[in-house]
Amino acid sequence: METVEKVSLAERALEQGKGILRLAPTWVPRSFCVPGRRIKLHPDDYYVLGGNRGGIDERWLSSTTPAKNGPLTGENEGLSAIVFNDGGKDVQFLLRDAIDELKGAIIGDRLWNQYQSWPMYSKFFDNMGPLPHHVHHNDEEAAKIGQLGKPEAYYFPPQLNNHGGDFPYTFFGITPGTTKEQVRECLVNFTKGDNKITNYSQAYRLEPGTGWDVPPGLLHAPGSMCTYEPQKASDVFAMYQSLVNEAIIPEELLWNGTPKDRIGDFDQLMEVLDWDLNTDPNMMTNRFMAPKPVRPVEEMEAEGYVEKWVCYKNEAFSAKELTVLPGETVTIKDSAAYGLIMMQGHGKMGVWDIETPALIRYGQLTNDEFFVSESAAKEGVQITNLSSTDPIVMLKHFGPGNPDLVL
Repeated sequence: METVEKVSLAERALEQGKGILRLAPTWVPRSFCVPGRRIKLHPDDYYVLGGNRGGIDERWLSSTTPAKNGPLTGENEGLSAIVFNDGGKDVQFLLRDAIDELKGAIIGDRLWNQYQSWPMYSKFFDNMGPLPHHVHHNDEEAAKIGQLGKPEAYYFPPQLNNHGGDFPYTFFGITPGTTKEQVRECLVNFTKGDNKITNYSQAYRLEPGTGWDVPPGLLHAPGSMCTYEPQKASDVFAMYQSLVNEAIIPEELLWNGTPKDRIGDFDQLMEVLDWDLNTDPNMMTNRFMAPKPVRPVEEMEAEGYVEKWVCYKNEAFSAKELTVLPGETVTIKDSAAYGLIMMQGHGKMGVWDIETPALIRYGQLTNDEFFVSESAAKEGVQITNLSSTDPIVMLKHFGPGNPDLVL
């Protein structure tokens, strides 16, 4: 009986939104992070879950992937919820459950038949300081612990970066000329204080309105800019730097993602690294992403909008930034389902009111996050900018194999 109810609720929500689902904000704390306070959460609510959970420095978007935050992780933490108006009352249920029930009717048969799930999510990552140099495993290495590999990408939205935090520079890879023995020695020294692994890396200054591609196997120490981060639906990682911002990283995070029978084996940690990728002498050329218009800008502006690819170098996901100019009404077509988050402005999108809140209380509902089904995306989404001065800006995150991604 419960399953029948879920199906009918999901179907009714899809019908109510004419193929577009409204989502509730999904906040995620991290015990080892200090919030950068740029993701619009009310100042009183960054530690609302208690000091032992740490501060809230992430908002997960279009997520069917649970957060892995240890034994204190809350129920459904990291999972996006659909908001359905049932006779004047707001009812919430998981996007994951709706997709499990309605399958291709939401994400499209192409993705459902291949993945039986929504295989990506995005997030805002908002840390005051830098993170340790760490790595995400590829599919082969992650399979050793029953997980999937994790490519990810970064885009730094200008709307969320009124300040750059304590260290707006990201280390990528290993400086060419470094030997494997030098890196291995850093890992062996992990428990001796500062293992100094970033001595063998290079940091790049982060620029709002640009991004980076981060394939599995690439060491990276994310800087303190507020980041929009599309990624594959996985949470596999290992920390290879022992001290960052004068904080010691627990040794267990070095071996996170290592098969139990190989914990203590530093050669296994080295195998996780894609050495050629890490020592690429053209790191900037190959990994940096400047926005790329989907069509000639003059043509789009004449039609009332501008759309740009902001994450486009990985097959596992892609992302666009859509701007609708003041006072304009446009119809935007895409060939794939996508989640979206409002960054600026207000107006109408299909049957929905859309708006960009300046401040959000924990638990408060918003009109800034939605999920567009494949059929609605193909049919075209009508957006009206009701402001005479303020553009509408939204970020749109897509799953694997986006048919429109031709650069």
